[in-house]
Amino acid sequence: MIKTGELHTQSLRDGRQVYLDGGVVDDVTTHPAFRNVVASVAQLYDFQSQPGNRELMTFAVSDGHGGTGGPEMDARANRIWQLPHSYEDLVTRRRALVAWTELHGGFLGRAPDHVASCISGMYMGRDVIEAHDPDRANALADYYRYARDNELYLTYVIINPQADRSKAAHEQQGEFLTAGVVDRDDKGITVHGAKMLATGAIVANEVFVTCIQPLPPGDKNYALSFAIPMNAKGLKVLSRKSYEAQAPSEFDNPLAHRFDENDAVLFFDNVHVPWERVFIDSDVEMCQKQFHATPAHVYQNYQAQIRLMVKMKFLIGLAHKITETNGTTNFPQVREALGQLAAQGAMVEAMVQAMEVKGWYYGDYYVPDRHSLYAAQVLTQQLYPVVMTALRDLAGGGMIMLPSSVADFANPELRDLINITQQSPVASSEDRVKFFKLAWDAVGSEFASRHTQYEMFYAGATFVTKNHSYRTYDWDSSKSLVDRMLDSYSLKDEL
Repeated sequence: MIKTGELHTQSLRDGRQVYLDGGVVDDVTTHPAFRNVVASVAQLYDFQSQPGNRELMTFAVSDGHGGTGGPEMDARANRIWQLPHSYEDLVTRRRALVAWTELHGGFLGRAPDHVASCISGMYMGRDVIEAHDPDRANALADYYRYARDNELYLTYVIINPQADRSKAAHEQQGEFLTAGVVDRDDKGITVHGAKMLATGAIVANEVFVTCIQPLPPGDKNYALSFAIPMNAKGLKVLSRKSYEAQAPSEFDNPLAHRFDENDAVLFFDNVHVPWERVFIDSDVEMCQKQFHATPAHVYQNYQAQIRLMVKMKFLIGLAHKITETNGTTNFPQVREALGQLAAQGAMVEAMVQAMEVKGWYYGDYYVPDRHSLYAAQVLTQQLYPVVMTALRDLAGGGMIMLPSSVADFANPELRDLINITQQSPVASSEDRVKFFKLAWDAVGSEFASRHTQYEMFYAGATFVTKNHSYRTYDWDSSKSLVDRMLDSYSLKDEL
């Protein structure tokens, strides 16, 4: 059965321990800090469950690992779990991801399709884990099928607490600041300590826990990879400030009101993880291999670039509407700015398509091109704040000089003044205010500021993405062109 919004909402009423504003949240689905983002996620599942979207959003499952179903099969799963066997499969899956992302404009960075892509990529490369430990590879394979068949919404925590970045995890104050193994028995491992950054944890069913940062040999005890439910005994979710709670009016903050996916620190207070949920146990080298020796890292970040492609389209539309609202579209300098944004948006879209066209086969699976992906990450990390600045330039004071809140419209005297002061050549005063409230929430609000930080760092610091670009570029081909030119002439030819 394809998951609906109601089914997902019910699944979040599971007794998870979420801490906010000094207390425990009884029910995230009804709490004013989270209920609207829960409803937004529910809309994703309702969209996929609509009969007209069945082919777009789901694929037939027949072989137990995401293969193409035969005509006798009726079992289907969301395409976020699809394992592409061809270029056509990859493009078909991308269309489904685009359709989902358009529902939130790209503002849910950890929507269900992100970590599902990571686990699917790990599954495609399960031979890497099998060579290390067949039991752990079997656990991964079983978990992929379980998560797919039960339509789990996964988040992940793959970064250690910042603390003292000059020191390794085992050198920090307190042996278990970072989540590590405190005990092992025949049933599993017991984990204690913290991990970050659990974006989307509030609305997720389970969390994938591991470390993407390179670990020194002394950090072996923290080199883990496992998955557990969000309501696991001892798991504490320490939420950041809720932007949704600060945005009670949808008119005033239409994005923060609906799409604050939240971020959190997870603290594991002696959490027991059964062996069937453990994919790597205390192996520093394997923690890196699970991402980079398999398609996992590429597949998950390919999804992120698809999301950004949609978000860029939204922001470019916002830019053009700013100029229309202000009557400046035909100014030469404004058209120049819009043309620049249009080129930047086309670049992101072209790079997504390049990842697909230049894709390659990992065994039976067709996966996106690595270097096209990492090149896109390098460029888009730098691009997002540039786009924000461009939107600010186009809007000027229009996003700031707005009525204080929707309540101003309820006062007849203020409404008359709003009609005088909020004029536009193409919109009523109400529509102008409504639009610029949206623009401010995308560009200048605290919610918007968090998104700028997110887009700049979700893939890692810039030196990390640039090093990924360095290690995956075809340097031999590039240098051979130089050598060929050097070989075409010599000093003796001049003497």
